[in-house]
Amino acid sequence: MWSTVRLWFDPDEVRSVGSAPDYRFSLANERTFLAWLRTALALIGGGLAVAQFLPEHRLRIVIAVALLALGALVALRAVDHWARSEKAMRKGEALPPSHFPAILALVITAGAVTLLVATLL
Repeated sequence: MWSTVRLWFDPDEVRSVGSAPDYRFSLANERTFLAWLRTALALIGGGLAVAQFLPEHRLRIVIAVALLALGALVALRAVDHWARSEKAMRKGEALPPSHFPAILALVITAGAVTLLVATLL
């Protein structure tokens, strides 16, 4: 576990494995990482907006905490996926598979349906 976290903060360790891939692939990996960070920031912003602007209700707290936690999870997943993908490219291996986008889509869909039901009630 600690070695995985260390990869997030030490790009030299990621670069010490294998050989340098075509720089375009590394740049594409970074763009994907930044897109995930934008998603995380949007979720966090949504959580803060819900906490500040929805009327006082228990559901408000649940939604706000869920969005903030999901934003934090997406940010951590983004950096982990960046490091694992960069390492795989340097080793000439297949990119690591990820079920996270599908899981995130299902969680967001469930949240949207919950909000829709809460709005209609």
